[in-house]
Amino acid sequence: MPVPPATDDEDAHDRTLVSPGERYGERIRTNVSAEALQARVIEAETRSLAQTFDELSRTGDVPRAATLILGARRRYIGGQGKAAAYAELLGADLSATLSNVFLVDGRALTPLTVLTDVRASDVLVVFSMRRYREDTVRFGELFREAGGQLLVITDSADAPLASIASALIRVHTGSASYADSPTSVAAVCHLLSTLTTASAKGARRRLAVRDRFGSDLSLYHPGPLTGPVAGAERQG
Repeated sequence: MPVPPATDDEDAHDRTLVSPGERYGERIRTNVSAEALQARVIEAETRSLAQTFDELSRTGDVPRAATLILGARRRYIGGQGKAAAYAELLGADLSATLSNVFLVDGRALTPLTVLTDVRASDVLVVFSMRRYREDTVRFGELFREAGGQLLVITDSADAPLASIASALIRVHTGSASYADSPTSVAAVCHLLSTLTTASAKGARRRLAVRDRFGSDLSLYHPGPLTGPVAGAERQG
């Protein structure tokens, strides 16, 4: 059965619940069973993902963002707080098939280091979700002022960096939990990396080389054997 979309009033009310504490008091009820809460969460996640994909399929924002990433010489990815996890996810996928992908994590690579040498051919992919971290906003502003391209992945068209973005991807994060939903953000990371990789020159070669060195370095557990051979060995 299709999940009905949220109404404008519901979306507007959700946007007033700024902090996790406010959302907890509004959404979590102690007398609700685990089964009922699970059903509410699944319904909300399904709705948010469907809304996000529906809008993106009509706007063409993700293909434009993929083109921006492909055309860049250096690709920086950043985000603070919970958004740092999204940045790491996208960075892991893009670095498998593209060169010059750098995660701005504040440790190995800091915003200050990046801003010292920004070129017009550079792009910064920044994740900025409410309650919009001030350090993320300032980093994005300074990167744009320095002449770089800015790709913003955010939860509102009115987000602080939206007006200066070279490309903008909006996700819906409506949730039945105290935490805003990460489902659509993770899905957009997957969609964006897939579209980018599909058009990246040398992607197949880079993946083959990674497989070879991953084997040489014994990075992955071999796992159980599967298929007819494994069955024959178990019988033997």
